[in-house]
Amino acid sequence: MGTELIPLVFTSGWASGINAYAALLVLGLAERFFGFSQIPDALGRTDVLVGAGILFVIEMVADKIPYVDSLWDSIHTVVRPAVGATIGYLLGHDNAALATAASAATGGVTAFISHTVKAGLRAAVNTSPEPASNIVVSTGEDLTVTGVMALAVAHPWWAAGIAFVLLAAGAYLLYRLAGRLRRVKRRYDAWGERVGIATPAGRSRRARGPRGSRAAPPAGPEPDPAVEQPSDQPFDQER
Repeated sequence: MGTELIPLVFTSGWASGINAYAALLVLGLAERFFGFSQIPDALGRTDVLVGAGILFVIEMVADKIPYVDSLWDSIHTVVRPAVGATIGYLLGHDNAALATAASAATGGVTAFISHTVKAGLRAAVNTSPEPASNIVVSTGEDLTVTGVMALAVAHPWWAAGIAFVLLAAGAYLLYRLAGRLRRVKRRYDAWGERVGIATPAGRSRRARGPRGSRAAPPAGPEPDPAVEQPSDQPFDQER
């Protein structure tokens, strides 16, 4: 894979993980109307542009509805990396077989990482009770992907740098949100123990015993030697 294709493959993979149809549309329109040599002709076909346009409109609507966006993200867990890998393959298919495979892998892996970050952040946004945050975040994603992909066509290295910074920032923000959610869960568990609606963690571990083993049953009262104990013999035998 030539060094001139590395930034374009990386940027298209990042964009595919957020909005695969926007990435397809920008590349296809750039090839169709401006004839950029690094963009394969297949992306500028009429059927590809029409299909990508219809799916882009559907995603633009679904991505702004709370909880529907998370369902849409779960469905696209396979679709977005596949689109990123396909774009990477098409961009590098004129090179040797190994370089083409590396281009497809770069696009697919980058798209998967980007999709994971986007899906995690959107799940956190869905905890907000009002829908305005979903609309704002989704619109920002659409505009950012479109702008960075348009920049990638003319200045691929600049676009790749921006995409890398945005991906790293999103991953860091997702990490901080995950830590905050863990702290909230610990506080909720402690509150549940105080009010008696949750079993204390220490008591639960003692009940299970070490490493989840069952605790020994409580010992019964000691037998009174003054009371005659029943014989194990079915009947008395004379000695």
